[in-house]
Amino acid sequence: MEDEISGFWGPVTSTTEWCEKNYVNSFYIAEFYNTMSNVPCFLLALIGLINALGQRFEKRFSILHISNMTLAIGSMLFHATLQHVQQQCDETPMVWEMLLYIYILYSPDWHYRSTMPIFLFLYGAAFAVAHSLIRFSIGFKVHYIILCLLCIPRMYKYYIYTQDISAKRVAKLYVVTLCLAGLWWLFDRLLCGEISKWPLNPQGHALWHVLMGFNSYFANTFLMFCRAQQRGWAPKIVRFMGVLPYVKIEKPKSQ
Repeated sequence: MEDEISGFWGPVTSTTEWCEKNYVNSFYIAEFYNTMSNVPCFLLALIGLINALGQRFEKRFSILHISNMTLAIGSMLFHATLQHVQQQCDETPMVWEMLLYIYILYSPDWHYRSTMPIFLFLYGAAFAVAHSLIRFSIGFKVHYIILCLLCIPRMYKYYIYTQDISAKRVAKLYVVTLCLAGLWWLFDRLLCGEISKWPLNPQGHALWHVLMGFNSYFANTFLMFCRAQQRGWAPKIVRFMGVLPYVKIEKPKSQ
């Protein structure tokens, strides 16, 4: 939230700010809570990456977890600086991440499989170039929402064809965290004028980050389970320390 306080990174050049006063907690970090709330997102993606590599899942899932980590780092850079270049480090990986989800969701039934990754790669590259040259705040949000909506029908199809109760619970956690995160995003965005008068800011955008970190983790876990089923790897959902779900597989010896 713009105010008279200036910090290490100078005047704000980003097209978007959030309902957190700048440089209150640190001279070097513009939005402290919005920056630090990305740490759980990074750690959850790292846990997913370790699981994917340790059990030798397909490379697409390792890349997906790395994209989640990249997005967390980009978001930290953006909220720490509120500079336009760093804003692109946040928003461009958001689009790339959604393109990866589209590939993972739709590629199993894509008849011309070599064309899909090529098209999505070129699309992602073209977006990155366009986004670096043109500032479009509303257009970016509309574009991102469209990409998210493209994933919903396929996720629902995977859900209704999955019989495993534990996997369905993970899918439900994905939906719950998405809805809660969206509500906090809207709360922080639309009611900032009122929130700024409160003695304590609930940091709605920071909560959005944390919830979306769990949302991405649950989405990845559910997709890994569904893909393992497709490959005949006998997947099952187990919980780390009885809390955090992850996929455990048993590949046939021939693989």
